[in-house]
Amino acid sequence: MSGGCPFAPGAEGQQLPAYTWEQIKEHNHSKSLWVVVHDNVYDVTKFLEEHPGGEEVMLEQAGRDATEAFEDVGHSPDAREIQKKYLIGTVSGPRKAPIQKKTQPTAPEGSSSSWLIPALLLAIVAVIVLLVYRSYD
Repeated sequence: MSGGCPFAPGAEGQQLPAYTWEQIKEHNHSKSLWVVVHDNVYDVTKFLEEHPGGEEVMLEQAGRDATEAFEDVGHSPDAREIQKKYLIGTVSGPRKAPIQKKTQPTAPEGSSSSWLIPALLLAIVAVIVLLVYRSYD
């Protein structure tokens, strides 16, 4: 199967569709879980509960390029044969998934959470110091 080809041969020589990264990224949960390995798109939703490594590792890769994670584990020839059953297409367009910047959730304006934790820690330390001081009297 060629990663540069818009269609990959499927079962009985049929041509498989090509999916964009936008389409692939939508399938990122347990109800519909797609992963990309070597520019091929796999719908592994039905395999989720059977995966020997557990559901969590599959969910971490959902809607993403899982090639590196797949190869790092060192899947067996049997696993690679099972994988073929879930092939639904190839990646169209750029072969690399667009990089998504992870953002930190921000507190709403006027929120006091930015100073709340340090203030609580300071109060706890003050209480501990006071208790230690009184125990020596």
